[in-house]
Amino acid sequence: MGRKKVENPSVDEKPKKRGRRKVSEGGASTPKLSSNKKKTLKTIYDEDGEIISLDEIKNNLLKRAKSIGCIEQSDIYDALNPFDVDDETIIDLINFFKDKGVEVVVDDEDDEEISDEDFDESKAALEDDDTEFLDEDSELDDEEEEEEEEKGKKKKAKTKYVVSEVKVNDSVKMYLKEIGKYNLLKAYEEPILAKKILEGDEEAKMALINANLRLVVNIAKHYVGRGMLLLDLIQEGNLGLMKAVDKFDYTKGYKFSTYATWWIRQAITRAIADQARTIRIPVHMVETINKMTRIQRQLIQELGREPTAEEISDVMDGELSAKRIREIQRIAMEPVSLETPIGEEDDSHLGDFIEDKESESPVDYTTRQLLKEELYAILKDLSDREERVIRLRYGLDDNRPRTLEEVGREFGVTRERIRQIEAKAIKKLRHPTRSKRLGDYKEKF
Repeated sequence: MGRKKVENPSVDEKPKKRGRRKVSEGGASTPKLSSNKKKTLKTIYDEDGEIISLDEIKNNLLKRAKSIGCIEQSDIYDALNPFDVDDETIIDLINFFKDKGVEVVVDDEDDEEISDEDFDESKAALEDDDTEFLDEDSELDDEEEEEEEEKGKKKKAKTKYVVSEVKVNDSVKMYLKEIGKYNLLKAYEEPILAKKILEGDEEAKMALINANLRLVVNIAKHYVGRGMLLLDLIQEGNLGLMKAVDKFDYTKGYKFSTYATWWIRQAITRAIADQARTIRIPVHMVETINKMTRIQRQLIQELGREPTAEEISDVMDGELSAKRIREIQRIAMEPVSLETPIGEEDDSHLGDFIEDKESESPVDYTTRQLLKEELYAILKDLSDREERVIRLRYGLDDNRPRTLEEVGREFGVTRERIRQIEAKAIKKLRHPTRSKRLGDYKEKF
């Protein structure tokens, strides 16, 4: 069954600042889920790689979540990822869980508003992060820090985002400084801009996009280390943000950042599945590989060794057989370039240490060369005509044996005469004084 693209996700409620909340029409908050409850839900809900119908998805989610009494909205989104659904379908599905007495909770960690202070802290953390995609020479406004200290204020100094005033040596930092110039929108400004967008106002569309670029960075940084650079993740997330702007319906009363979060995540995860690997793996298979990898790492910590396929299958309650797990492990292997440098001086490559099983070994090559030299020496005992016929008939010079007729044309005689010359030459070569010299090579070839 082919994968289908999600056309229009939905959200349920304007999120609060932090924490987990219940999605309800009244917007009432519920206590945070305990870590045990969250872990249990994650354990019983994870797709096994098989794409089933939408009704089966609904029934499976209900069956698994009823034992706990709650389900995360992100889990619903993940389950619907392979299907072509619209806002109304997702709203109906969430209401379906409510009617069945199942709480739908939302993790607001990613879709909350990013304030100037939070963005400064996030930017500073990214710039100070000791990773290959960032430099460590972030520059703050020292003068402003000194002024703040003199005034006795405890809050951190804000970063100046004017690119022309700050020396920038890293493309990520340049981008962070650039998007820092755009102010966040007030709550009342979102529907005003959304209305103008529906009327075809391109400036309003760009204003809504620019105001949410920080949200993309906040989400993209969680996907670093999965095969794509941070800037590439941000770029893909921006594409999802633009799609969210095109599809946002302000009349439903939902907050744009919550709605856009789904599209941003969907764009980033799809890009990772499509571009992160040299050999592409289907999206549903990536989810299965990730689930199996988490279990494998957990077993390594518990057992102190690599778990067997049977042990992984037992932890997964038989969702995947041991044979299927071995197949997935083979699929999940990352390709390695034969040009990968080996050693500190980079003067050798991985391909130099891999045996070519199709090529002839040095011992066999040497033996064959000695046989050829011995055979040519024996042919010198024949007449020039006999030696020439043998060489042509068996292709000793160019590995292309000739027929009797071809050799006859070259000598200007009949094929019968060439057959007689060949038989006479072979008889001479079979003489014990000559055949004994080739006997040692018989067993080797």
